[in-house]
Amino acid sequence: MVGAGTDHTKTAYSGGPAIILVRPQLAVNIGMCARAMANFGLSDLRLVSPREGWPRTGAYRKGAYAAAAGAVHLLESAKLYDSVREAIEDLSFVYAATARGRGQMKPVQTPALALPITAARHAAGEKHGVLYGPERTGLDNDDVALADAILTFPVNPAYASLNLAQAVLLTGYEWFRAAHGDVMPFEIEERSPPATREMTLSFFDFLEDELDKRGFFRSETKKPVMARNLRNMFHRMGLTEQDVRTLWGMVVRLVEGPRRDPKKPNRRKQADATASDDAQDQ
Repeated sequence: MVGAGTDHTKTAYSGGPAIILVRPQLAVNIGMCARAMANFGLSDLRLVSPREGWPRTGAYRKGAYAAAAGAVHLLESAKLYDSVREAIEDLSFVYAATARGRGQMKPVQTPALALPITAARHAAGEKHGVLYGPERTGLDNDDVALADAILTFPVNPAYASLNLAQAVLLTGYEWFRAAHGDVMPFEIEERSPPATREMTLSFFDFLEDELDKRGFFRSETKKPVMARNLRNMFHRMGLTEQDVRTLWGMVVRLVEGPRRDPKKPNRRKQADATASDDAQDQ
């Protein structure tokens, strides 16, 4: 299953810190982590001693691939290791993601503070990584001891346990912002240029004239204020030329009533023509 926001015609980001899942227990969580990585341009997935082994087969494989929602390339390129030490040997800096203080006197940072540093060092050629522990227990103290710093998330202290994929997602979000900026996946297409002041003022004159004819401005003393409020309301909309034309057409139809369908005969003209023919026959 591929998500509705997937567009393979656009450039795909890649790179970033290694995402290292230590002894992951569920195939579906590995798949969801791959999806979170793909969302934010992370491409280095490392697995340390998955409980069911890797690559998965049968139902386990099907569950992981379904949860990846199109990010199966990350599952297929995932690297498998027997120990955390082997998984981090080529990295120059490692974070241990955990919600608990470990008493190891390591620096503690949030993703918002840590990932800009990682992005800058990554651009300079360094390789960083983030360790995530098993779903049920998290990283153990020996795993944390191999890291340079602790990465933790600003969450409700009474309920600080995050789903594995959620933790990867939050990390990826801050990485993407730091490495690529707040890049929007799409922009509003400008289909019509902004309306000129002459165009909007002409529309205001027409609208106010029609409203005046129909008694909208009941009090002459309040008319200037009411008209000013109307104009300000439309100005706040940032009208385009097409907006003004559409509004103008709406008011015209309300004033003049429905258009005559050219396919239907004009009964009045038809009756006049019949009367004229009768008169000629007489």
